[in-house]
Amino acid sequence: MPFQNVSTPETYFPSSLHEEARGRIFYAISYDKGGVLFTGEVGMGKTTVGKVVINRLADKDIKVGLIANPTLEMNDFLREILFRFGIKTPPMSKFDLIHKIHDLLTLNFRSGKKTVLLIDEAHLITDKTILEEIRLLLNFQYNDKFLMTLILIGQPELRKIIRAIPPLEQRLAIKFHLKHLPFTDTKNYVFYRLKQAGAKDPIFTTDALKLIHQYTHGVPRRINQLCDLSLLVGFSEKKYCVDSKIVEKVIADAGKHGCENG
Repeated sequence: MPFQNVSTPETYFPSSLHEEARGRIFYAISYDKGGVLFTGEVGMGKTTVGKVVINRLADKDIKVGLIANPTLEMNDFLREILFRFGIKTPPMSKFDLIHKIHDLLTLNFRSGKKTVLLIDEAHLITDKTILEEIRLLLNFQYNDKFLMTLILIGQPELRKIIRAIPPLEQRLAIKFHLKHLPFTDTKNYVFYRLKQAGAKDPIFTTDALKLIHQYTHGVPRRINQLCDLSLLVGFSEKKYCVDSKIVEKVIADAGKHGCENG
């Protein structure tokens, strides 16, 4: 199934935009830049980029924690940070949890290890006290070096949320917004996913690809959905290639069911 909407490093397509995002995150980690703000619309592959970063850091002397659901109360959020770094804690006061996090970061630093915390879906954090606590975590420094690299990943509204908290925004040295794929990358993305699934031929005609890009606006998740259904229709009609007529039929059916544009 070449167009499964499953976010894995194995299905990661290194478009120029995704690679620029990954490169900036690696730069922030390598040179202890403190904070990264990484945003993009739904379905653009932000989480996949984050997983690729984690996967490629696995063999390095770097401790990585990923929080996938940040909608927690303050103390639970702090405990979740520790849990993601392998430390289980009993119920503690906020004071004790913060000190335990500081001790963890200091221990890693003195052991020559970098600490990286990724917070996915960060736009879901509506409690400003938690965002303030995130800012304070970036105050943990040693000889002007950040003890942790913090990566906030979220939808475009996260930028507005962060702008409303200037002290936090100023600590996010790297900011990157993932734009839609241009046609060339859309075409290469489709061919890449087909090849990963074992296809020998392109299958999709150029006209079909142009229509796919036009309809999906270069959003990977929408591309997956449209290509998956187009393959299904092409198979049911016993076609060797997916042409623009097949794609038009899928788009028309989607419109009838109120699913236009994904």
